[in-house]
Amino acid sequence: MIAIGTRSRIDAAGRLGGWLFAISIGWAAAGLSDACAADRIRVATLKTGTLAWELDVVRAHGLDVKADLVIDAIELGSTEGGKIALKGGAADVIVSDWLWVARERALGDNLVFYPYSSALGAVMAPADVSITDVGDLKGKKLGVAGGPLDKSWLLLRASALRSGVDLKSAATIVYGAPPLLAQKALQGELDATLNFWNFCAALEANGMRAAIAMQDVVKGLGAAGEVAMVGYVFDGRWAEHHRAPLDRFLTVMRKAEWLLADTPAEWQRVAPRIGTSEPSALEVYRRRFREGIPKRPAAAELADARRLYRVLAEIGGVELVGPASDLDAGAFYNPGSGE
Repeated sequence: MIAIGTRSRIDAAGRLGGWLFAISIGWAAAGLSDACAADRIRVATLKTGTLAWELDVVRAHGLDVKADLVIDAIELGSTEGGKIALKGGAADVIVSDWLWVARERALGDNLVFYPYSSALGAVMAPADVSITDVGDLKGKKLGVAGGPLDKSWLLLRASALRSGVDLKSAATIVYGAPPLLAQKALQGELDATLNFWNFCAALEANGMRAAIAMQDVVKGLGAAGEVAMVGYVFDGRWAEHHRAPLDRFLTVMRKAEWLLADTPAEWQRVAPRIGTSEPSALEVYRRRFREGIPKRPAAAELADARRLYRVLAEIGGVELVGPASDLDAGAFYNPGSGE
């Protein structure tokens, strides 16, 4: 009996030891897995947007893997959908403009902006329509992509107001989705179309011209250089807790931008996303895309953003820019600064 009891205790102790050893191995493996796990960033993007093209380049060249990142792309049908996803916690990063960031910060949200593109698009018109400045838009039927709070529309309105023209009443405004307005422009249903740069490139490839370049408009409003109105937008508190992966993400995306800008062959690969495989059209896209990559120091971007914001606030007030009279410096993210 004594021998049997001793053997039972020994067997039980052996089983317990084996169980504890298995658990310790499992814990070690889990710890190793966590240590090696890539950081995950959720990015909301338009299906037809340039960010989707760049993410395609990132995946094709493994730039995310090399940076130890998992980038989850959430493809949406509208810019408003991206804003809702960000504010609702379904996305970590979206692309929007600093005017919207300023509005949301004035209302209490801690959103932050980092320059993404200075490609602002243009007012596009048929070659035979006489439009050269904002005054020529009086009495015209103007398509406006992005809605009444789109940054280019607000800037165009501000420029016209400086000339004593309120485009909201002086022109017939038609708001709509960018691809729909581009189609209506080609069908001759609009006198002119204010659209995003990539749709402007498509219209240019189809024989239309840039009657009013938005970068000319912002310079006319006081900007010193090419202004990156569009940028990555994210919550400031989230950025504080994810600074290292966020900075790697921004670096990866800039690499993808230059790879796409400098490699014509990449455009053939992303052509299905763009909707054309015509080499001459893709070259227009590539050229305009390259022009829009921000090349100025962050301080210069912030200075011009604040200058333009004050102009908009002065001319249009709350209706144009929201309740804040100035764009605070904290609205722009500074990678690697810890601030």
